Amino acid sequence: MDLLIRRLRQQDLSEHGTAPGDRDRTGSAGLVEGGQNTHRLIPAQSLISAGTLGPANRGRLLQALYDMGPSSRADLARFTGVSRGTIGGIVQPLLDQRILAEGEAIPPNQAGGKPATKLWFSKEAKPICAVLLMHDRVHTCLVSLEGEINAENVAEVPQALTGASDVFQIVSGCVERTITSSSYPILGIGAAVAGMIDTETGSILRTGPVPYLDGFPIRAELTKKFGVPVVVDQDTRALIVGDRWFGQGRGRRNFAVVYIGETLRGALFLNGHVHRGAAGAGGEIGHTIVQLNGRACHCGRRGCWETVATLKWIREKARSKGLPQPHGLNAGGLVMLANQGVKEAVDLLDEYAFNVSVGLANLQHLIAPNCIILHGDVVHGGRRMLDLIERSFRDQLLDRPGDEIRLALGDSENVAALRGAAGLILSELLNFVI
Repeated sequence: MDLLIRRLRQQDLSEHGTAPGDRDRTGSAGLVEGGQNTHRLIPAQSLISAGTLGPANRGRLLQALYDMGPSSRADLARFTGVSRGTIGGIVQPLLDQRILAEGEAIPPNQAGGKPATKLWFSKEAKPICAVLLMHDRVHTCLVSLEGEINAENVAEVPQALTGASDVFQIVSGCVERTITSSSYPILGIGAAVAGMIDTETGSILRTGPVPYLDGFPIRAELTKKFGVPVVVDQDTRALIVGDRWFGQGRGRRNFAVVYIGETLRGALFLNGHVHRGAAGAGGEIGHTIVQLNGRACHCGRRGCWETVATLKWIREKARSKGLPQPHGLNAGGLVMLANQGVKEAVDLLDEYAFNVSVGLANLQHLIAPNCIILHGDVVHGGRRMLDLIERSFRDQLLDRPGDEIRLALGDSENVAALRGAAGLILSELLNFVI
């Protein structure tokens, strides 16, 4: 495995001239830059050379395995459109390196032949250390290549802290406790951070409630501290990576994730790739305008989607309607009160579901992901919440024959984000194209 990682990283440096975390992810090719008298052709992405073909094929085979689940060599050959001999040549080194393992035998069919075995990720494969850094806490764990989570550690980030180095001590302490609980060395560290992230430098641009972290080079510091590959991205994009590899986005080429809780953010998976703007920009869907001259937002503008579809809005409305304990009310509590027949709660639930659906309909009209997975506090509202949102959502959509549009509730927030953080490092080290 170590040899595979070194070869992949060396290949990336030789092919692209930058470290994997720094390369251009936009997929643009052949564009022209320049002023009136000068033009510079931006180099197209490199073709797959003979030296690159092996790692690329390994990545595509592993992608297929994630999408299909435990599969035989023959299944993988049919799915990828190559011969069993080609599959065998790719699979054997992965078995030798204990990335994959032989599973249960498949009885031969009536025509006879040798029994096949299913391939899946080895229990002995090196795990990934996942980090979720929120405004008030740090959560770390080990994630196996099949998405199992263990060795979890959680630490609070005290509000009294005023220095980035103090927060990093808490983060690194959590990572250290998680790593030392494993009998295997880790593949790397994937970090999902709540805030704006510069994915080219691996630095935190802005975190809102903890401004002393703004500008902190978290990737460089984790790399220096632990000496392993590190990938850092925004927590919402980590959610979409987690859904791509381990959740309801598995096998999809287009879908979106929307996080609704204390804040409102989104991420897009388009044509088989996570969409990132320049230096990791994008995802601030909560600041799209849904009410002209509407409520004031903390960003300084008015009418942002976030002002009418987050926990803060629910609690303000609950207080004005006289609902019990409004300061701690969330989507789950609101649904519980509505189920008990509290009229004010029923009315508030309907209004909240409509407000959520407006932004989702705008997203569908603009991008047409056709599958939107909801994460965050909204998930605690369960089936009743989803049904109400979906009804309003579909009422606002243009009728397009043949469209199959799906709304779904994601996994528990922390589980999805931690799996996504692990998926970030998987995508880099095992040459997954995401």
